[in-house]
Amino acid sequence: MSRYDLRSDTLTQPSAGMRAAMASAEVGDDVYGEDPTVIALETRVARLLGKESAVFVPSGTMANQIALLVHTRRGDEVIVGEGTHCMHFEGGAGAAWSGVQFAVVGHGGLFSAEELLGAVRPKAENFPQSSLVVVENTHNLGGGRVFPKADCERIAEAARGRGLGLHMDGARLWNAAVATGVEPKDLAAPFDTVSVCFSKGLGAPVGSAFVGSAERVRAARRFRKMLGGAMRQSGILAAAALYALEHNRERLAEDHAAARGFADTLSNVRGVEVTPVETNIVILKTRQADAGEIVERAAAKGVLIHAMGPRTLRAVTHLDLEKQDVLKAAEILATIIVG
Repeated sequence: MSRYDLRSDTLTQPSAGMRAAMASAEVGDDVYGEDPTVIALETRVARLLGKESAVFVPSGTMANQIALLVHTRRGDEVIVGEGTHCMHFEGGAGAAWSGVQFAVVGHGGLFSAEELLGAVRPKAENFPQSSLVVVENTHNLGGGRVFPKADCERIAEAARGRGLGLHMDGARLWNAAVATGVEPKDLAAPFDTVSVCFSKGLGAPVGSAFVGSAERVRAARRFRKMLGGAMRQSGILAAAALYALEHNRERLAEDHAAARGFADTLSNVRGVEVTPVETNIVILKTRQADAGEIVERAAAKGVLIHAMGPRTLRAVTHLDLEKQDVLKAAEILATIIVG
């Protein structure tokens, strides 16, 4: 039986070329700042995003939590969109490590400058102090939605007018860039700091980067050490990320096309609502069928998807599945839902 794993774009296996790059990577001790491959990756990512500096970290969660630590003080409030990753999927780390709380604005992960301004707290001792705005682009729970560049620019102008910091969770920023045809540095321009991931979509086994000014990245390196994320000969991992940036960014368009095909197949199934597809994530909402039961029945037929709620399913396309495989998985899933 064939197996079609659509649970996440983090499930990819390193290709032969990526493994060869890892095996031949020149390495040193990154804690001492002496790993040449890590240095090359950090320089490349900073340049791609139009920022002064970058630091390589093990995960996107760590990159986002470092952002909270860099921008906030304990007791502050962070303004985020509905379902934002740093609030929803990072194990309560914002409360545990930074001591912040979150104010949610907008709908489906997107929000406006006006909604942001409506959430900013007055400067008074009895209120938490608003200090940071986080935008997730693309937005996971929103179905891989791209946060429009013009909206980000207006949000940034409003935030700066109130003295707020700006962080973009750009774990899938590479997808947003390919989907819109806008350069990553232009999408990142309104923000003080940005996190990007190499293991989502790009196919690297491990790693993200925190990017911003030289001063903020110096602070981030200390927080990385405090959180246990300072690695030694990590050029082996950085080599995979460099390979991914070189070889796997433009092909993200193939994942987007496969996701649209998957959505088109399921949109014809009675009792299923398909969220409009913009990148590589498809969100399905069932009117009656239990999502957990569908996941179990689909797995028995070789199709692996993720239940995001009692009536919500998520499928994510990636480089280890060809479009025809994704379409076949959609056909199997459609039969299961109808049956």
